[in-house]
Amino acid sequence: MRLFDALHVQRGETVAFVGAGGKTAALLRLARELRSQGWRVLATTTTRLARHEIEHMPLAVRLTKKVTPTMISQWLNEYGFVFLYGAEDTRRSEIVGLHPDVIAALVDSVDSDALLIEADGAQRLPLKAPYDHEPVVPPDASLVVPVAGVDALGQPLDDDHIYNAARIRARYGFPEGGALIPPWMAVTIRDSELGLRGIPDSARVVALLNKVPGYGYERARARHVAQMVLRSPRVEAVALGSMQSYVEPVHELQRRVGAVVLAAGMSTRMGHCKPLLPWDGRTVIEAIVSRLVLARVAEIVVVTGYKHKAVRRALADLPVRIMHNPAYASGEMLSSLKVGLGALSGSTAACLVTLGDQPSLSGRVIGQIIAAYAEMQGEIIAPVYRGQQGHPVLFDRHFWPELIALADGVPRDVMRRHPDRLALITVHDDSILRDIDTPQQYDLERRLAGLRRE
Repeated sequence: MRLFDALHVQRGETVAFVGAGGKTAALLRLARELRSQGWRVLATTTTRLARHEIEHMPLAVRLTKKVTPTMISQWLNEYGFVFLYGAEDTRRSEIVGLHPDVIAALVDSVDSDALLIEADGAQRLPLKAPYDHEPVVPPDASLVVPVAGVDALGQPLDDDHIYNAARIRARYGFPEGGALIPPWMAVTIRDSELGLRGIPDSARVVALLNKVPGYGYERARARHVAQMVLRSPRVEAVALGSMQSYVEPVHELQRRVGAVVLAAGMSTRMGHCKPLLPWDGRTVIEAIVSRLVLARVAEIVVVTGYKHKAVRRALADLPVRIMHNPAYASGEMLSSLKVGLGALSGSTAACLVTLGDQPSLSGRVIGQIIAAYAEMQGEIIAPVYRGQQGHPVLFDRHFWPELIALADGVPRDVMRRHPDRLALITVHDDSILRDIDTPQQYDLERRLAGLRRE
């Protein structure tokens, strides 16, 4: 996908890039994408850039008193992308950026469609912790993009490899020279005094992990870093990609995916509470929730009704929120879904609607659905096995009001209304179709799972 799509840039935005590991490349990539769509893009820096880096830009101009807003507007019309700077340091072959007050005046006087700012320096290292005077993010920035290069992973945590490594070590007690691992990288990026330092409270934050290969172990490690970065509610999403790629630069966009587990039914056909039935030394509901936890689902809400207290006790040791549906006896599945959606946090981007009677549900299937969403294949993701659609189904937050507004019917009614936003993904596992509505189905599922009678 394009960087423009991953960042969801809107006309009139001021976008600041901070951090290390590819800020300039990301700024240039975004500027070219916007320019190709007819946008008039103004760019600058609040720090320093090597003189050779501005040679890649259609027009780079030193801002003097002779340069007027009308001139800049005309250049934008002609070139589509104009970079402004404040001075030149010929001794170091660098250009010096603009003060935030000057940038604020540009925003007020120049009619560009977007303003892009490199607001940090890192001496070409892949990861950084800022010094006290860094970064210099204008207060009017509406979107801030903390950048890090995944090539930092495995590097020694010292100043030869990581910018201001001592500050990271002092904050977390990591050993000097220790090989950087994903959790260390993630906490550095999401820390309010490190990777998120100096970001205005009003700005959106979308992090960028750069130099991520399109497949393989390194991409999986980058995904792990992204998921840990998203533990900070301050970060809206994390893009994984390679800004130097000859094709589209972003491989996937990691966002918080929550799950609503529907476990409120009265289990009439079964004759016993299905979520509390034995399953491999635990209960059915524990087995389902444990798979969601292993899939690194960001937030899990279990909606109960019948046998509420017993289900709550069964899940006491798992990281879930329990919500009771008082209308469980008459409201059907839809009423429970509404309760669950209402309980999810405001930072959750999508919900995985999960049934509470599918103990055989494959963790691989959960991963496939979440991966399809990260790759932006659709905003509603449903798994299909041999032509049959099953559960769980993922709904982007955009559709939650529509689900909540349903007076009757089922979530599939919303899916039918939006075929252009729906992605059906083929899975090679029929667990998406199997549940335990009856004693016969329960016995069959246990045999298929190789479980002994308990």
